[in-house]
Amino acid sequence: MDKNDLVYGRNSVEGILASSKRNINKIYLQKGIKYDEKIKKIVDLAKTNNIIIQEVPKEKLNMMAGENHQGIAASVSPVEYIDFDDFLSSIQSKTNNAMVIILDGVEDPHNLGSIIRTSVAAGADAIIIPRRRSSPVTPTVEKASAGAIDKIPIIQVTNLNKAIEKLKENHFWVIGAESSGEKYYFDIEYNDMNCAIITGGENQGISQLVKKNCDFLVKIPMPGNINSLNVANATSILIYEVIRQRIKQNANIKS
Repeated sequence: MDKNDLVYGRNSVEGILASSKRNINKIYLQKGIKYDEKIKKIVDLAKTNNIIIQEVPKEKLNMMAGENHQGIAASVSPVEYIDFDDFLSSIQSKTNNAMVIILDGVEDPHNLGSIIRTSVAAGADAIIIPRRRSSPVTPTVEKASAGAIDKIPIIQVTNLNKAIEKLKENHFWVIGAESSGEKYYFDIEYNDMNCAIITGGENQGISQLVKKNCDFLVKIPMPGNINSLNVANATSILIYEVIRQRIKQNANIKS
C-alpha cells in the first residue's frame, strides 16, 4: 500500500469520516487498543457508513503509517484539489468579505497542516499553494491539520503570480507578509475588502515576483531579540487580525 493513501491519527480519521468528501476503503485499528470516546465515535461512524474495520498489530500499523498513528489509520482516496476558476466562480456571491490564504513556498508539512487548521477555524474561503516548491497534501499534513483538511478548498496552481493577477481581476486586495514591509499588519483596513493574505516559505519568504504583485507589504512588530517567526504562527497572526477587525465592525453596526 502506498503511504500516501493512508490517513492516520484519531482527529484526522474522524474528520474524514465526518466530512464524507472522500472514499474510505478500510480503517485499520490497533489490536487491543482502549476504546476511549474518540475511538468509539470513529467505530460508530465507520459502521454507519458500512466501512470495513480491520484490527492489526501495532507493529503493522507502525510499518504502514510510522509511529505517530495513535492506534488508527484509514485507507482513503486522494485529496482532490479544487479548480481555481471554479473557486472564483463560486466566490462571486460573497461580496467584500472573502479571505484567501496564499502560501508561497511553504515546504514543511507540519506548517501547512497547522495553517490549514487555523484557516478553517477562522472561516477562510480557500488556501492556494503552488505545484512546485511547496509541500503537497500528505498524511503528515492531514495529521497536523487534525481533521480540518476536508473543510476548506485547497487549490494548487502552476503559476502563483497569474493566480494573484486573477484574484485582483476579481476585486481582491493582495497583502504580503514581509519583514521589510512599510506598514504593520494591523494598519491595514480589512473590513469590506476581499483579501488574499500571502506568507512565504520557511527559508526565503515571499519571492521577489510575488512581492511586486502585492498591493501591500506588511510586517509584524518584533521588538525582541529575534528577526522572524515560524510561518504558521505568522499566518495565524495576520488571519486573526482580519477576523478581529470584522468582528469589531459587526459589533459596532449592531450596537
